[in-house]
Amino acid sequence: MTEPTIRPSETTLRGLLDGPWAHVRQKSRDQLRGDLFAPVAGLGVAEHRERVMEQLRTIAGTEMAGYGFSSAHGGSDDVGASVVAFEMLVCDLSLMVKVGVQWGLFGGAIQALGTEEHHAWYLPRVISLGLPGCFAMTETGHGSDVQGLRTTARYDPDTQEFVVDTPDDDARKDYIGNAARDGVLAVVFAQLITGGTNHGVHALLVPIRDADGHPMPGVRIEDCGPKAGLNGVDNGRLWFDHVRVPRTALLNRYGDVAPDGSYSSPIESRNRRFFTMLGTLVRGRISVAGGAGTATKAALTIAIRYADTRRQFESPSGEEVRLLDYRAHQRRLLPALARSYALHFAQEELVRTLHDGSRGDPLSEEDQRRLEARAAGIKAVATWHATHTIQTCREACGGAGYLANNRLPQLKADTDVFTTFEGDNTVLLQLVSRGLLTRYRDSFGDLDPKGMARFVAGQFIDTVIERTAARPLIERLVDATRRRGESDIRERGWHLDLLEDREQHIVEGLARRLRRAGSGDAAFEAFNDAQDHVLKAGRAHVDRIVLEAFVAAIDRCEDPDTRAVLDKLCDLYALSIVEEDRGWFLEHGRLTASRAKAVTEAVNTLCAELRPHAAVLVDAFALPDEWLAAPIALGAEETRQEERRTGGASR
Repeated sequence: MTEPTIRPSETTLRGLLDGPWAHVRQKSRDQLRGDLFAPVAGLGVAEHRERVMEQLRTIAGTEMAGYGFSSAHGGSDDVGASVVAFEMLVCDLSLMVKVGVQWGLFGGAIQALGTEEHHAWYLPRVISLGLPGCFAMTETGHGSDVQGLRTTARYDPDTQEFVVDTPDDDARKDYIGNAARDGVLAVVFAQLITGGTNHGVHALLVPIRDADGHPMPGVRIEDCGPKAGLNGVDNGRLWFDHVRVPRTALLNRYGDVAPDGSYSSPIESRNRRFFTMLGTLVRGRISVAGGAGTATKAALTIAIRYADTRRQFESPSGEEVRLLDYRAHQRRLLPALARSYALHFAQEELVRTLHDGSRGDPLSEEDQRRLEARAAGIKAVATWHATHTIQTCREACGGAGYLANNRLPQLKADTDVFTTFEGDNTVLLQLVSRGLLTRYRDSFGDLDPKGMARFVAGQFIDTVIERTAARPLIERLVDATRRRGESDIRERGWHLDLLEDREQHIVEGLARRLRRAGSGDAAFEAFNDAQDHVLKAGRAHVDRIVLEAFVAAIDRCEDPDTRAVLDKLCDLYALSIVEEDRGWFLEHGRLTASRAKAVTEAVNTLCAELRPHAAVLVDAFALPDEWLAAPIALGAEETRQEERRTGGASR
């Protein structure tokens, strides 16, 4: 291959990827170095847990631990920084999860659900790691269905205490990080009962270990034992046998109990109160999406560097061919790379929204619902992408990818559960679709003639699809394409229009389908029967917003060569989405057979055009070699540097 005439700037790419929290990313690269943070393969469970706890203690001595907490209690008032710092912990994903449990879930719940008294008493010790804790929500019999949790917290007005109880084994708290070894205090989610009335799920602070590390009276702790991955995290099970905690143990921002047992809340509706409480914990879901994204970037960096130097089979000239010069190999890795870039920019928008909502005026109820739905959708798509891409990278590296010292097996094992925790992905996509249907109903009611006329007139996008800062740019591109009629296969406006149209059509069809069912049991059966349609709507929505985020990011890039490469990468993302779902587009008349073939040809061409830039695109992730810890990636990097120095690269 000839040298590319376009030369993207790795520095420009890195600046765009690092985004508004570039200083946090760089601080992570600088501080998490040395033997303590170098990935180590083959550790036993006990040894791995101790190593991760030592890493956690080191981080507790830095400002990283306090990013997401109030400055009044030793933090930095920077929620965005806390999420980005979490994303960067790819040196060991067990450390990533352990950080998430201590400062994201446990500390985050105290900050979000507690009041000033709780903040002043607990948060300084949470930040310093003087108080290791757990987030005890999931039960053996109830995971995603949090409203159905069966742990109880009954108020005793005679002693002004809550009595926390596990009624049976199905109600035990399960898979709880920090529970098996290190946790001292747990945020326990339970049905709050006063005077015989159940007020729904609330959170209480329950001590689980004494100063000597022994279980507290009435608390039973069991180790979950070895897992497929993340064995540096001490997951455990908790039972409570009529454990008494003081009335002040209730995290009472959204619901309080007076000494006499009377209950009060600023939110009258039990359902609304429940969803408001859960909504404050959305940071965990956003963090998981970002962590999965970084793990995927690490796998792609390893696989693409390896493919850029590993040679296999002779060409007619007699020289062995690099793996990345084979179209089939490009097809395996480069569309995945394009999707990782797209998801990165969508994640950045998500973090900005979360951060802005935590600093200024609180988000409106509608905006909060949009944030939660978007977080759910991106988490689902990003973690499924991680699972698929890391496996592809493992296979693309052949036997070398199966060796533990090349990191890919550990990345695969550690990220597999990301599709499950912080919400099962299938359930999360249903949540996204429910949000779309709610907005559809709010805009069009029961689709009376007037509502239908509005719909046919093309108001769906304006009323159901949220307006973002990038929306004017998106609309200009789409309008320009529509005015011209038949568009070029790589025209951005056509990509945007196609994904918008797919989302609109699917949501409209789903709304009609469910509306015919009525209510009660019939409505449940209809929703159950339409599960494939529901999931399709959620996925179509996420594909569209991710593409829009990518387009908006390119608009911020000022370097012409870098922008040209990003344009190709965005084309590859959009067209690979279309190719992946070409059956739908053909069935619904959005593509002709010849146009569908042209999409596949364009994907092949884009892979060829991006091949010379693949190394720069992964190098721009700026993951230190120490974190990759894969000889096949490091050797490839050394070879490429030598080729650059001597001018011997043949691409």
